[in-house]
Amino acid sequence: MVTSLTVIEDLALEKENENYQFQDFLKASEGTKIDTLVQELNSIVTSQIDCTTCGNCCKTLLINVTKNEADNLSLYLNKTRIDFDKEYVEKGSNGMMLMNTIPCSFLADNKCTIYDYRFAGCREFPGLDIPNFTKRLFTVFMHYGRCPIIFNVVEQLKVMTNFK
Repeated sequence: MVTSLTVIEDLALEKENENYQFQDFLKASEGTKIDTLVQELNSIVTSQIDCTTCGNCCKTLLINVTKNEADNLSLYLNKTRIDFDKEYVEKGSNGMMLMNTIPCSFLADNKCTIYDYRFAGCREFPGLDIPNFTKRLFTVFMHYGRCPIIFNVVEQLKVMTNFK
């Protein structure tokens, strides 16, 4: 199991061409079979990796925020929505809201300080339990060099599918 972010980042660069080939291989595979394998591997790998020793997702990702999430979190933090937005949110011209800092303002010692109120994108990440893995390969491989769980699941998936 590879957990060093430096090693994972280096291997992601080294395996870039291989991973493009693997994505083509996965797209040609039977989707439900791949979903089953990914979910099994995700369960195994996730049980062996403590996200609080990493926190790289919270340190490197832009997080979308919905109105309801902002409303709930501002109440929890005992802030008005106006103050909450000024402190934590950036709004795009299309009305989309994002957390305004990277790393996340709510990360302390690699732990989420608002865990019970965290955003949907945070709850779902790394999303390997979501069906239709082969239809989300762009996103998966975008995070392959960032997340030890994704990296290890993908590498074990290569073995289990007899890739190459």
